[in-house]
Amino acid sequence: MIAAPWRDPSLSTAERAEALLADLTPEEKIAQLGSYWKRPEIGDAEGFAPMQSTFDEGRDPFEAAAQHGLGHLTRALGSAPLDAQAGVEQLRALQAVVIAGSRQGIPAIAHEECLTGLMAHGATTYPAAIAWGASFDPELIGEMAARIGADMRGLGTHMGLSPVLDVVRDYRWGRIEETLGEDPYLAGMLATAYVRGLQGEGVVATLKHFAGHAASRAGRNHAPVSIGRRELHEIDLVPFEMAVRLGGAGAVMNSYADLDGIAPAASRWLLTELLRDTWGFEGTVVSDYWAVNFLQSMHRVAGTTRDAAVATLRAGMDVELPETSTFPELLDAIAAGELEQEVLDTAVRRVLRQKIALGLLDPGHDPTTAGEAIDLDPPESRALARRMAEESVVLLRNEGGLPLAPGARIALLGPTGLEARSFLGCYSFTNHVLSRLEDHGTSVPVPTLVEALAAELPGAQVTALPGVAINDEDTSGIPAAVAAAEAADVAVLAVGDLAGLFGAGTSGEGCDVADLRLPGSQHALVEAVLATGTPVVLVLVTGRPYALGEYADRCAAIVQAFMPGEEGGGAIAGVLSGRVNPSGRLPLGIPRGMGGQPGTYLAPVLAWVSEGISNIDPQPLYPFGFGLGYTRFAYSDLTLSAEEIAADGAVEISATVTNTGDREGREVVQLYLSDPVASVVRPLKRLVGFTKIGLAAGESARVTFTLHADCTSFLDEGYRRIVEPGELRVRVGASSEDATLEGSFRIVGPVREVGDGPRELVTPVGVERVVPAGA
Repeated sequence: MIAAPWRDPSLSTAERAEALLADLTPEEKIAQLGSYWKRPEIGDAEGFAPMQSTFDEGRDPFEAAAQHGLGHLTRALGSAPLDAQAGVEQLRALQAVVIAGSRQGIPAIAHEECLTGLMAHGATTYPAAIAWGASFDPELIGEMAARIGADMRGLGTHMGLSPVLDVVRDYRWGRIEETLGEDPYLAGMLATAYVRGLQGEGVVATLKHFAGHAASRAGRNHAPVSIGRRELHEIDLVPFEMAVRLGGAGAVMNSYADLDGIAPAASRWLLTELLRDTWGFEGTVVSDYWAVNFLQSMHRVAGTTRDAAVATLRAGMDVELPETSTFPELLDAIAAGELEQEVLDTAVRRVLRQKIALGLLDPGHDPTTAGEAIDLDPPESRALARRMAEESVVLLRNEGGLPLAPGARIALLGPTGLEARSFLGCYSFTNHVLSRLEDHGTSVPVPTLVEALAAELPGAQVTALPGVAINDEDTSGIPAAVAAAEAADVAVLAVGDLAGLFGAGTSGEGCDVADLRLPGSQHALVEAVLATGTPVVLVLVTGRPYALGEYADRCAAIVQAFMPGEEGGGAIAGVLSGRVNPSGRLPLGIPRGMGGQPGTYLAPVLAWVSEGISNIDPQPLYPFGFGLGYTRFAYSDLTLSAEEIAADGAVEISATVTNTGDREGREVVQLYLSDPVASVVRPLKRLVGFTKIGLAAGESARVTFTLHADCTSFLDEGYRRIVEPGELRVRVGASSEDATLEGSFRIVGPVREVGDGPRELVTPVGVERVVPAGA
């Protein structure tokens, strides 16, 4: 028997896809653009009601939805507390229905969330993405992503809805914990590493949310985005372009928020002209959940769901997620002459190519027997989760408060000291799914901080009291906490967030805040404990930065842990004991006060200087890139390889970094660029290079950044990307505000138009160990 050509691996992917496309009926083509979410009835889904209202009515059962095949299966493992065996069996059963409904036996792509690790019951819960940003370590992020990808592929899934590339503007926004911070270059470098790691294991990475989602007005979820074209290109689009061009990302998901009145799900400029025609993206565009319906119900740029389906397909959308609620109407739209067959075929072709590339149509592949019940939280993964947590904890202040004495009397106070779930992000299985159950617990073992500290310092006397709840106005527990602090040598005060969804948490999707004071009564607890006079080590376990200006200078030490994952307790305890030398750096600033939002370090003079202009100071208490450790690093000997370069040239910027302390440590060496006089307003400084290096006590290294002129480019008054001649200033140091080493060079010659084609996006870094004279 001659096999169908689409199952012939000797043919190219394109040839196999064309043969299969030609065999599909219109109904079968539309089915390949659809999806289905077989959601279990668990817990209280009230928090999801606003999202579900667009699709609940008239929802078809699965067998009917898959009668002509199916494009995607939505979260078969990540929607209910199934163990690995049950999850694999459910996925196989769903695939069997899909294949039975397809004349050609085409399986579905099974996608899952994987923002803090695979979002499935019992899977390793890594730190939240904002902690990845704090690590400043692309290699580590790639290692984590590869492990996640291997687990996903082992279970029989094919696509992960991660990473989030939204660039933070407003710290009040609930989804900050899902991002990589406020700098596009940092986000792009880490996202590229994540994409390479995940896709290297055969799982498609999905970039989201394309684009501008985090720039919403007042930090509100789903709010309009009112930024200019230049800002969009030079901040929001940068990490997406890097992850597409450098990482080869296989999927992109649209943003909910409108861009200056244009809904991304209906933007042909965004989804086709820029993403595909300019950047060369060859993967699939998938809708954020129910985003196609929102074109009618929320954006109101479509009069009917049929209009919405036609508009999004014309724009460049390929797959409707999480289930097919509008795309079945495409059949009538084609019959009525409202949609050309070729538009439909273009989207179907892309989906088929992706399925073929994933091996779903290879001879011998049987999704009804694929996957196996692997251990989803083995010791190796927990060790990696611990290492990531340790690399991401940021020491903000230390006036003799740390390390803790081994035999100290410690009052561990505050709600996040006793609540393990505070370590986990909104898109962890624990906080996303189990939190909806009455006896929710945690999906994997998560030691609390009090448990971890007792294990870390067995000779210490640890008294633990919450004082207040994470998000409650009740202050009745504060007197007992105060008494415990007064009886102790030191108070470790652990405060912060508990992630949730749509108002069910203090951080997470839909959990936006009006100001940056600690949630509930935690501010009152902090003030009361500080008033005791007992030295206070403030530990912040949060998904966003909170304003610390009212009490930072009264703390003996301040530790910032951005939702550090299942091993976060041990990582924080290790920092407190001194076993771990903290090397995390801030991926966004820590504000001094409540005002100044939106606000990031990527600011021009008008947004950075307030003296004599405004009574709100936008400058942070602790700046982007900042972090301390238990050793010290000195920067010296800045040199530039040239005083002048051509508009297509490059300059090498070198500095010596020395560990002047008495123990090994890791330092994040950062390169910032300033353009003091330009033809358009530019930020005062921006990150253009970084590297994380480990140095033994007394050891030095020579760090060299090779900065290409392309990395100085910007959009001119006519929105052309240019390299402009003139003076450029560079700064090498330990944060965005470290001015220890500064230098300059000039770009000479005429203005060079870079254009929209490929350009240098990364600043390579070389590190050479310095051997002391006479060694």
